[in-house]
Amino acid sequence: MLVDGKWEDDWQMKKRTDAQGRFVRQESTFRHWITPDGSAGPNGDRGFQAEPGRYHLYIAYNCPWACRALLYRKLKKLEDAISLSIAIPEFTDQGYSFGEYPGSIPDPLFNIRYVHELYTRADPHFTGRPTVPVLWDKQRNTIVNNESADIIRMFNTAFDAYGDASVDFYPVDLRTEIDALNERLYEGLNNGVYRTGFAVSQEAYEAAVTDVFTCLDELERRLEGQPYLLGERLTETDWRAFVTLIRFDIAYYGLFKCNLRRIIDYPNLSPYLKRLYDLPGVAETVNFEHIKRTYYTIRKVNPSGIIPKGPEQVFAV
Repeated sequence: MLVDGKWEDDWQMKKRTDAQGRFVRQESTFRHWITPDGSAGPNGDRGFQAEPGRYHLYIAYNCPWACRALLYRKLKKLEDAISLSIAIPEFTDQGYSFGEYPGSIPDPLFNIRYVHELYTRADPHFTGRPTVPVLWDKQRNTIVNNESADIIRMFNTAFDAYGDASVDFYPVDLRTEIDALNERLYEGLNNGVYRTGFAVSQEAYEAAVTDVFTCLDELERRLEGQPYLLGERLTETDWRAFVTLIRFDIAYYGLFKCNLRRIIDYPNLSPYLKRLYDLPGVAETVNFEHIKRTYYTIRKVNPSGIIPKGPEQVFAV
């Protein structure tokens, strides 16, 4: 990780658990907002104005958080407005890296090798674990935001003058319901799989894996007789669920020991996942080879580095 702008220790093996063996996620540190007119965003800080060609998004295909932003860039038709780099499918000692690999896109701005170089460009004294997504401002030469929950809200409305303004995944009349279900999804599923996979005590593991399947079972019940989690309308909550569900059977089920049931075993969740995947543009944001290869290079949970052959199927026939 970075300590006062200097690289120290092995990014992979840095301890991320508490005294009870529970995984603890690092808080995002850059929380500025892009708004249509550059006014302050929800956190009250000075805003960054939405302009085509000004911003660059850095992601990795394995990361569900980063791919939420990638999804919105695609679905809001912002490819021409926001440029993109994609990391190679490997966790290195220094974290995510860029280079030549099928499906990857090197950094066109600074030709950096590691994501952590972006963090020290934005803050020479940064201390913390460099993560993706990173939304970079080419004009001010700094990180706007590295919190995917913020970035998808920006992409949803801030760039409507340059993308598809007809698409709104956070409609005003459903926001209370969306926020409430998002909270349960985050703790039980999105972060729950990581709390399971990175637990270092039996007690922490069993508590986390129970949360994961309690959440999945709730989603299964919700989908009875309706196409999406909040009924007939596709919302932000569906995409927050999608990015974890699409990785579940190929990574979390085996590698992270979330192995009570697969998504393909759920009669409602499995066709729901395929329904989302089949929507125009969505499959282009999913790279199964990158996802599997990157997760299975996490030495903390797979010290041998062996990448499994399966699963043969991701979706039910």
